[in-house]
Amino acid sequence: MDPIFVNLTTENLSDEHVCCIIRSKKPHPGIDAKRTWLANRLKEGHVFRKLNEKATVFIEYAPLETAWVPIVGDNYYYIYCLWVLGNYKGKGYGKSLLEYCVNDARQKGKSGICMLGAQKQKAWLSDQSFAKKYGFEVVDTTGNGYELLALSFDGTVPKFAPNAKIPKIENKELTIYYTMQCPYIYQNIEKIKQYCEINNVPLSLIRVNTLQQAKELPCVFNNWAVFYKGNFQTVNLLDVAYLKKILQK
Repeated sequence: MDPIFVNLTTENLSDEHVCCIIRSKKPHPGIDAKRTWLANRLKEGHVFRKLNEKATVFIEYAPLETAWVPIVGDNYYYIYCLWVLGNYKGKGYGKSLLEYCVNDARQKGKSGICMLGAQKQKAWLSDQSFAKKYGFEVVDTTGNGYELLALSFDGTVPKFAPNAKIPKIENKELTIYYTMQCPYIYQNIEKIKQYCEINNVPLSLIRVNTLQQAKELPCVFNNWAVFYKGNFQTVNLLDVAYLKKILQK
């Protein structure tokens, strides 16, 4: 029997789980924040498609024009996330999800699809080697190890906004730009705040609240970006060990 997938809508959003943190009986602030963020994005053509099981098997993408990333281009889709974890790997779910996105893009007359990648795979970015098997190619780079991958249907390509290639800010404190798109962000922020308070580490948290703000960020961004001593560090969420490593620089 073919697997059953579900697309989140404004009608079913409150009842369906959002994959990354499987819904439980206990309330989770990160999930609530994600639902609120999604409720507004779905109206803009944002797509969240998942396997109809309690599993981390989903794809999340949006028209590039309304995608909260400092990437510019005409008539593209941007893939935020494509994940298949645990026992669900190796069953063709990733292929099904990516093919759905490709078919959706073609049916809507899009010029192609793009996603954030890196010269070295990052833990919180979707598997770029998987995307390259389906024709995604590097079409732009930042100069600090990040790449823009694209599958073009008509020869046009998107690019990083010029500000995304700056990777420096004036503030020397530990500085984090974030949205509430990822359910893990809420709890990650709380852990970082707690660590910084206990260890007297100055911290600036900057919540990205608008599309314009996201497009104008001074770094690559997929919902999270970390700076320290004015220099861009990572798009990865931080555990304490990783945070300590950054602060030792």
